[in-house]
Amino acid sequence: MATGRAAVSASPLEMRAVRAVRSAAPAAVTALGVFAAVRGGGALVLALGAWWAGRDPLRVLGRSWDSDWYVRIAAHGYGRTLMWPDAATGTGPVQSDLAFFPLYPLLIRLVSAVLPGGAVPAALLIAWVGAAVAAVGIYRVGERVNGPRAGLLLVGLWAALPHAVVLSLAYTEALLAAFAAWALYAVLRERWLWAAGLAVLAGLTRPTALAVAAAVSGMALHAVVVRRSRAPGVWPAVLLAPAGWAAYVLAVGVQVGDPLGGYFAVQRGWGSRFDFGAGALRSAQRVLTGGHVPLATTVTVVLLAAAGLLAVLLVLDRTPLPLLVYTAVLLVITFGGAGFFESKPRFLLPAFPLLLPVAAVMARARPRTAVMVTAVVAGLGYGYGLYLLLVARVPL
Repeated sequence: MATGRAAVSASPLEMRAVRAVRSAAPAAVTALGVFAAVRGGGALVLALGAWWAGRDPLRVLGRSWDSDWYVRIAAHGYGRTLMWPDAATGTGPVQSDLAFFPLYPLLIRLVSAVLPGGAVPAALLIAWVGAAVAAVGIYRVGERVNGPRAGLLLVGLWAALPHAVVLSLAYTEALLAAFAAWALYAVLRERWLWAAGLAVLAGLTRPTALAVAAAVSGMALHAVVVRRSRAPGVWPAVLLAPAGWAAYVLAVGVQVGDPLGGYFAVQRGWGSRFDFGAGALRSAQRVLTGGHVPLATTVTVVLLAAAGLLAVLLVLDRTPLPLLVYTAVLLVITFGGAGFFESKPRFLLPAFPLLLPVAAVMARARPRTAVMVTAVVAGLGYGYGLYLLLVARVPL
């Protein structure tokens, strides 16, 4: 006799998909927990430090340095400029908000139109969600390359970096890291259209997102030419991945009257140009010869040297080619660019593959050792983050 409830059968493919989701969920939750523990502690320390210094924690988190530009663009649109006149000539460089890519301000405007509180809480919410999404994507990449334990340690190390304080601010590094991590994961799994779409979004977020486009387009082209791949979406990925970055650069160029060079002229107004590392070498020379430099400059030299060493280890570890291409382009942009020397470690914050060799070594250590190392690095990062935001006078 029938019970009145029809039996529901599932195909083997559907059952495998269900099991995959169930097994993936705990890992994603654990990765988020690791990230929240490390970065949540940093945000708390930063808020308490700001309060103790007599400053509004919300303003420190949401209106420091570049954050203020993004919030103003979201509220009023593009068109703001600042000129720094020379005392003798009365003229000087003009800093235009056209240097800032449009996706983050657009998201701030959309979220602030729905949620109460204005642009600053919206900007922080987007950055924090982006950082959480990035953490899960970074875990997925680390898990695929070196296993689940190394993936979790990769997330913990990334969240504990000296400049990871930026992940708690209204900045775009968290958003770029999210798009980059998931785009690279899609490339590793040969999901070309997903990778291209994420590369387009990354290209609308920051100028350094050119590294994501290079990795996606380069690996798609490699798949077509070398491996003779006919995977769905591989040819569109070659062409589409740089579209977001190129569209904004061209749009700014058209607006200032120089389609190909206009955006780079805007960047030069900020003192940013590509000098093949000459400026970075001069800063390093001042530190190494004992010149009087701020603490942030000295720390930057140390962190850039560490990044170079980690890049060598990354190559020796036979890291998958997409991660090498992405990291190499970020390193070239960061080391070769002039201006804002103390900001270079922040520019490298999305270069999470650099931490893969360290995470792999820590994964072979005792759990207590790995946790203690992560905690020590996080504690040092908390202190340095307070210094950067509340003491240092150099742009973050």
